[in-house]
Amino acid sequence: MESTDRSRLAWRKSSFSESGNCVEIAIQEESVLIRDSKDRNGAVLSVSSSAWREFTHAIRSNYFA
Repeated sequence: MESTDRSRLAWRKSSFSESGNCVEIAIQEESVLIRDSKDRNGAVLSVSSSAWREFTHAIRSNYFA
């Protein structure tokens, strides 16, 4: 993905991010893009929307605790 395309996306951070250094996500129709907020022009990880839903559900249910 070109960096110019990234700039048009609606990136957001967790409301729990106190320091401002966090990951940011951009939700697209069939995928969720993830990047490091400290390196906005760096690598972007793309996961399917269903994988993202499963991941966030696991976090909310303390699966990783």
